[in-house]
Amino acid sequence: MRASLIQIAVTEGESVESRRQRAAALVREQAGADLVVLPELWTTGAFAYEEFGRQAEPLEGPTYGAMAKAASDAGVWLHAGSIPERDPDGPLYNTSLVFSPSGEPAAAYRKIHRFGFDKGEAVLMGAGRDLVTVRLPGTTIGVATCYDLRFPELFRGLVDAGAETLVIPAGWPERRRAHWTLLAKARAVENQAFVLACGTAGTHAGVPQAGHSIVVDPWGEVLAEAGPGEEVLTVEFDPAKVAATREQFPALKDRVLGLDPPRRLG
Repeated sequence: MRASLIQIAVTEGESVESRRQRAAALVREQAGADLVVLPELWTTGAFAYEEFGRQAEPLEGPTYGAMAKAASDAGVWLHAGSIPERDPDGPLYNTSLVFSPSGEPAAAYRKIHRFGFDKGEAVLMGAGRDLVTVRLPGTTIGVATCYDLRFPELFRGLVDAGAETLVIPAGWPERRRAHWTLLAKARAVENQAFVLACGTAGTHAGVPQAGHSIVVDPWGEVLAEAGPGEEVLTVEFDPAKVAATREQFPALKDRVLGLDPPRRLG
């Protein structure tokens, strides 16, 4: 299976529409890939909080339309990263979009864990509730977004739902890049799954981005890693390695669930 992670740069001097069209062109250039992935909130920048409301769009808005056409033109499965979604009946959401090679919508995922510690995204956007998986030829992907990476319970849920490849778009800051790499490896090893983690380059509202998109196999081996700037990271991987790993080292079978809460002594 061939995957291309588009580590697009978000810069303040480029309009949202210009970046939208540039991203669509980059997707079309990946014809021949099986799966293409864009980062989190690449239309606005993940830390450009003041832009969320101004640039929010309905689920089937301009980014949806541009990405559906790009997926169809390239003939690829496309995880189009995430957008600030304006729900007419609710709050804003940080929503990921997935399209089939025919350009049909395959899934939408509203980010569950919002970053900000009672400010920023955490107060400006609502929290999703649903785990999302998508069946592709050869593998089932589990969808998560950026800050979700720090919460292993979510990924256990995705694995229980059949996920074999974990796809994580992000707008991860440079100052915590070591965590990005460490957590991507940890989620791969503990879930015996491939991890495709696609970040942004550039600077979001004064926050330098980590870049360094990464693909990790079920043993925690890094198959490919990008640098800090804009680039397309393309990697070939064998989804059958997930089943082989889980059979060879069946750690997931030894999970102990439903433990009683700790008892106080004395």
